[in-house]
Amino acid sequence: MNVRVRYAPSPTGLQHIGGVRTALFNYFFAKSQGGRFILRIEDTDQTRFSPESLQDIYDTFDWLGIREDEGPRNGGDFGPYIQSERLEKYRIAAEHLVKEGQAYHCFCSPERLETVRQEQVKAKSSNQGYDRACRNLSPDEIEKKHAQGMSSVIRLKVPLEGETSFSDVVLGTVVRKNSDVNPDPVILKSDGYPTYHLANVIDDHEMAITHIMRAQEWIPSGPLHVILYKAFGWTPPIYAHLPMVMGSDGQKLSKRHGSTSLVDFRKQGYLPEAIINYISLLGWSFDSEREFFSRQELETLFYIEGLQKSPAVFDYKKLRWFNGHYIRNLTDSMLSVAILPSLVDSGLVSSTPSKSEVEIIEQSLPLARERLVLLNEAPEVIGFLFKEELDYETSALVPKGLNEQQTREVLGKIANEIDNLLNGSPEDAEAWFHETAEKEGRKLGQLMMPARIAITGTKASPPLIPSIRLLGREKSVTRLEQAQAKLAPIGD
Repeated sequence: MNVRVRYAPSPTGLQHIGGVRTALFNYFFAKSQGGRFILRIEDTDQTRFSPESLQDIYDTFDWLGIREDEGPRNGGDFGPYIQSERLEKYRIAAEHLVKEGQAYHCFCSPERLETVRQEQVKAKSSNQGYDRACRNLSPDEIEKKHAQGMSSVIRLKVPLEGETSFSDVVLGTVVRKNSDVNPDPVILKSDGYPTYHLANVIDDHEMAITHIMRAQEWIPSGPLHVILYKAFGWTPPIYAHLPMVMGSDGQKLSKRHGSTSLVDFRKQGYLPEAIINYISLLGWSFDSEREFFSRQELETLFYIEGLQKSPAVFDYKKLRWFNGHYIRNLTDSMLSVAILPSLVDSGLVSSTPSKSEVEIIEQSLPLARERLVLLNEAPEVIGFLFKEELDYETSALVPKGLNEQQTREVLGKIANEIDNLLNGSPEDAEAWFHETAEKEGRKLGQLMMPARIAITGTKASPPLIPSIRLLGREKSVTRLEQAQAKLAPIGD
């Protein structure tokens, strides 16, 4: 079988992490089978269409490093790949179903439909939805209403009895009574635009889609789509409904759990390699042990039988762990490029870095690599290297158990020792702090904490000794002296 799969997003909002997973699963399956991955834009909901959302789809693909084999950007033999450019196809197909007795024109006004809905709710009727009032109109009645200028939609004739089933790679056989299927849904609106169901089925058939991989929230649409396929006399593709992505509370992942759009994760400083690796493990498994996969490996190793039935829980901490892993494996040049935007956005570095700024970045890479979990943490981790003056409260310098005078003495002692701290080994420098603290009967933190604040301006800084060595003798001494001045008593 020549595998052909598609990702068919609606450009009505930013790409959600669940949608990104669907795109990746389809992409990896196509690549692993030597097939084709199609991007189709489902923009029939023109009221919610957003050019920015369409661009976000393209930007998402480019950032992840995946490329569609066919789609609006690069064409193909089965286009157009934007639904609003295929309207005539849908109109002809819908009219064909009417002629075949599989669909019918409906003239019910929105007001009548709302009245029916309210009456059903009030009566607590078991029959919710359209009451099929126009299902049995005669050809003469239909012609007369059209002659009167009445607009109509086209509705699918859902069988009144029996059941509809389809086979699913993940769930097995799914069966629904036809009486439980949405009663005679609209497939072509009065403005000539198709509804999702009609356009989806026609496009999948005409684009020769072999497998449909989509989230399990679309399961209720499965029987309806199969009924449409049968109405046209077509064979449905193979279905694989993907497990839901849930938050830690067992509810569907949403903004209340944290970031959900890919652009949010990008802004926070996640790497595409981490996103791809982690998301690919949400509902799919290669084996019970392996966790790390490159995009190139997934293009080869992904297999559809590895899809899981149970919901996947999105663990933000685990994603951060993945990201830290990939940051530590970046080359120096890659890490420099990766952290630069956050340094520029924070105002620490100019948009076109100077030679000295580039040198500072390059020198700080070992420190940054070990401390960063997200790229946008770079200003916090290495920002002190770019600042001429630090801004912190004087009280932050004074550790618990010491007063200001004692803290001044500690900072002075460290300033006097700077040359030895810089010229000796890191181990010797650490040993000096331990020995000094023990000799003076102080806790190690009562020496390290004031120095850390003085050198970096924050408690949450990188290790003190590497920070001093990166900053250099002159700036380190200056900052220690500035800290002492902050603690100087009035009149001193």
